[in-house]
Amino acid sequence: MHADFSRLTFRPGRHYSAVLTQQGRVQLDADANEQAAIERYQLRTLATDLIGRRGGPAGAAGFAIGYLPGNHDLDDLAIGGGRYYVDGVLCEADRPGPGTAVPDDGVWGAEAREEPAGWTYWDQPDAYRDQERPGDRLPDAFPFLVYLKVWERSVTAVEDPEIREVALGAAMPDTAARAKVVWQVLALPASELNVPDGGPSRVLEAFDAWAAPRERPSSWLAARARRPERAGEDPCLAHPEAGYRGPENQLYRVEVHHGGSAEGGATFKWSRENGSVVLPIASVEGVWVALDTLGDDDKLGLSMGDRVEVADSAYVSRDEAANLLQVEEIDLPGRRVRLSAEPVPGVGRLSELHPFLRRWDHREARGRDALPLAGGALQLAEGAWLDLEDGVQVYFRPGGAYTRGDYWLVPARTATGSVEWPRNAAGEALLQEPAGVRVHHAPLAWVKGPTTVVDLRQTFAPLTATARSEI
Repeated sequence: MHADFSRLTFRPGRHYSAVLTQQGRVQLDADANEQAAIERYQLRTLATDLIGRRGGPAGAAGFAIGYLPGNHDLDDLAIGGGRYYVDGVLCEADRPGPGTAVPDDGVWGAEAREEPAGWTYWDQPDAYRDQERPGDRLPDAFPFLVYLKVWERSVTAVEDPEIREVALGAAMPDTAARAKVVWQVLALPASELNVPDGGPSRVLEAFDAWAAPRERPSSWLAARARRPERAGEDPCLAHPEAGYRGPENQLYRVEVHHGGSAEGGATFKWSRENGSVVLPIASVEGVWVALDTLGDDDKLGLSMGDRVEVADSAYVSRDEAANLLQVEEIDLPGRRVRLSAEPVPGVGRLSELHPFLRRWDHREARGRDALPLAGGALQLAEGAWLDLEDGVQVYFRPGGAYTRGDYWLVPARTATGSVEWPRNAAGEALLQEPAGVRVHHAPLAWVKGPTTVVDLRQTFAPLTATARSEI
C-alpha cells in the first residue's frame, strides 16, 4: 500500500497474536499497523474456516446478478445488495441512500422517501467501466460468466479529503491513511474458460482453473545492501564499511509497472518513500499540470528530472499502466510543472476523481550496467543484482511472471548501514514473493441467455439457526 510508513512488520509465520505496548517507549506506526494486520488476518482466517472460500449469509447474500438487455443501449447487469465473503474478505454491495435534505427555509414538506437503488455493471463504485471502451462492454455472445474481483488498496487524504482533520490546519500533513476493500463485478467470455456450456459444477471447475494462476505468486525478489565501489570517495558520514550509504532511513518500494515476463518487456519502478509522495492536481492543460501544492519540502516535493505518474481514483482502481512522465520545468509561483508529454486522455482531469501526481525516484542511469527505460519505467532484468541507489540492490529470480502492481518493501537503516531483509545462516538474502497485491476471485452467475441466469453464489445459515431448529 502506498502510504508514509516507517516499515510494515506483520509476518503470519511468526504467529504473533497481539502487539503489547510498553510504558515509557516511543510509539511507532509499525506497531499500530501490525496490531491491525494481526486482527485482520485472524478475522479473515476465521471467516474462511467457517464459511469456506466464498459465501454469503442466507437471506442477505449480496451480488445477485440480473441480466438487463440493452435494446438500443448497451447491455447491463443488475447487482443485488447484501454481503458476500471471498477468502474471508467482506464485500458489501449495498448502495448508500441519498439522505433527506432539510430546506434552507426550514419548512418541512411531505416528500416520498426514496429507497436506495442497487448498483449496476456500468455504475458500480470502484470498477469505473467506460461505455466508450469496447473492452469494458459485456461479451457479445452467450453464455458468459460474471465474477467478482476483490483486492485491498490504500487511500489517503489526497483521494478522500474527509480523512484529514481540518482543525490541524492546512500546513500540517494528514495523520493516517485508510485500507479499502475494492470489489468489481466483471464478465468473462465462455471461450476464456474453455467451457462453451455445461452445468454449474463444470463451470465452477473451469473458473477455479482460470483464477488459480492469477491468485498464486509467480515472481520473487531478494534485496541487500552492498558497499558501492569508490565509496571511500563519498564525503557522507556513513560508516566506511556500511552497505547502505543513504543519509536517512527509508522504506524502498519496488513495484512492477508493466506486467508479463522479463523477455516480454516487463518493467518496474521504485520509490524511497514507499510511493507516498503524491501531489493533488488542480488542472491539466497539455503538458502543463497545475498542482495544489509543490510539496512540503525538498524531500517530499518535485525536482527537475523526476519521474511521475499521473493518476486518479479510476486509474488506480482499473489498475492501468500509462507511461511515466518526466518533470522538465517547474513554475514555482504558479505551482505548475511541465511534463515530457501530455498525460493520457481521460486521466487526471476530473476533479471528482481526485487526480494526483505520484513521484517515483528512479532516474535514467548512465554506464555499462545501467538499466534502459521503457515507457519511463526501468526494464526488468532477471538473474543479476541491480543497483537502485546508495548501495541498495535487488535481484529478480529468473523465470518470473510479473503482474502489474506486485511490490516488495525494503526498509533501509542508517544505524546498521544495511537493509532489513530475510537472510539464511550464511547471511545471504532470501527470495521473497510480493508483499501484495493479493487478488481474490469468486464466480457469481453463468449467463446463458437474456432470460436464463444461473446463480453460482454459495450461501450459509447462521450457526444459531441449527440450535433454534432443535428447540
